[in-house]
Amino acid sequence: MGLCESNDGTGCFYCRWPVVSAINDNMNTSIKSYLIITGGYWAFTITDGALRMLVVLYFHLLGYSPFEVAMLFLFYEFFGIVTNLVGGWLGSRIGLNLIMYVGMIMQVVALAMLMVPEAWLSVTYVMIAQALSGIAKDLNKMSAKASVKDLVPDSHTNKETLLFRWIAILTGSKNALKGAGFFIGALLLTLFEFRGALTVLAVSLFIVFLTCVFMLPAGLGKSKVKHKFTQIFSKTAAINRLSIARFFLFGARDVWFVVALPVYLYSVMNWSFINVGSFFAIWVIGYGVVQASAPGLLRKHHHGKAPDGNTAMRWAFMLAIFPVGIAAALYSGFQAEPVLISGLIAFGIVFAINSAVHSYLIISWSDKDKVALNVGFYYMANAAGRLAGTVLSGWVYQTQGLEGCLLISTLFILLAGIFSIRLVVEPNSR
Repeated sequence: MGLCESNDGTGCFYCRWPVVSAINDNMNTSIKSYLIITGGYWAFTITDGALRMLVVLYFHLLGYSPFEVAMLFLFYEFFGIVTNLVGGWLGSRIGLNLIMYVGMIMQVVALAMLMVPEAWLSVTYVMIAQALSGIAKDLNKMSAKASVKDLVPDSHTNKETLLFRWIAILTGSKNALKGAGFFIGALLLTLFEFRGALTVLAVSLFIVFLTCVFMLPAGLGKSKVKHKFTQIFSKTAAINRLSIARFFLFGARDVWFVVALPVYLYSVMNWSFINVGSFFAIWVIGYGVVQASAPGLLRKHHHGKAPDGNTAMRWAFMLAIFPVGIAAALYSGFQAEPVLISGLIAFGIVFAINSAVHSYLIISWSDKDKVALNVGFYYMANAAGRLAGTVLSGWVYQTQGLEGCLLISTLFILLAGIFSIRLVVEPNSR
């Protein structure tokens, strides 16, 4: 069977699973390159998730307050803003593979910086190491996401539906692996302690880096048009509104997920490192699975068509129900453990669909020559939202508790829905 020859409009097996499609098409150079980039992105994602869990748990164990733990990630998120703006422009000029190499090496350096004696691990020093890690993460994310636009054939009869599927699979699998990284981080901390865990992660990622260098062709992802640096800011209204909605959407997640929740589970509910890491791993893996399955879950509502701005608006307002519901249940004295577990499952399902729709729209609404620039601008907003959420997660939890973080999350989600209202109409130009 060729690419998407099914008659039911749902797409063939090969459309659903791009890896199999790539093999069936004799693994041409462009698709092999994309798969290598994706594999490198997956490997990097595991180290990123593991490092985040290591830092949160280890520095809480050292006696850092929730706000101080949050501040350790301040540069991580701040430099993500700068990286996404500049990285998209650089990727279009020098090639996405070089962007990925730089990101991997920076992550290895960031991991090595944290292997120093405990007395050296001041807040400022750790923030600098986390800054390198944040830059590395966003370089890798931008290079992988921007590649998808070139992979989908222009001649495909259901191009937009196929694009949605492939983006959802890439993003969902990445998030599932980040969840695995949370578990790996907690496990390595238990088995090898902090510095030993960092050594394992750094060596593993360096091996992946060498593999990618030998397998990827030079100049991958260069744009035919040499964009000026002043073009890094989007001039498309719909992309700007989508980016603002993304800011509030991810700020809403991180305001209670990054610092408040793991510290609450460890210090209030007396969970062990392994229990905290395993819980986050299962949640993020499940989140990734739902995200990858979003095209199938939304198919009935869209009659086989790809989602639009109206989809983003509806699912954002639906998401606001869950954090305010969890906060109300905790405030009313319900048992915390079942409330948090059931609430997080529901929140994760709806949030995953929100994120999958957003990730599709930014790629769909971008021309091929501008996709790296637009993706960079969009994930700049994503990083800014994560920065706001991370700082608020530590400060609000320390002053208002987990319930306060959940109420801020609700407010952010409502704002994401409001900014999505005008996304109902697709842009006339890109």
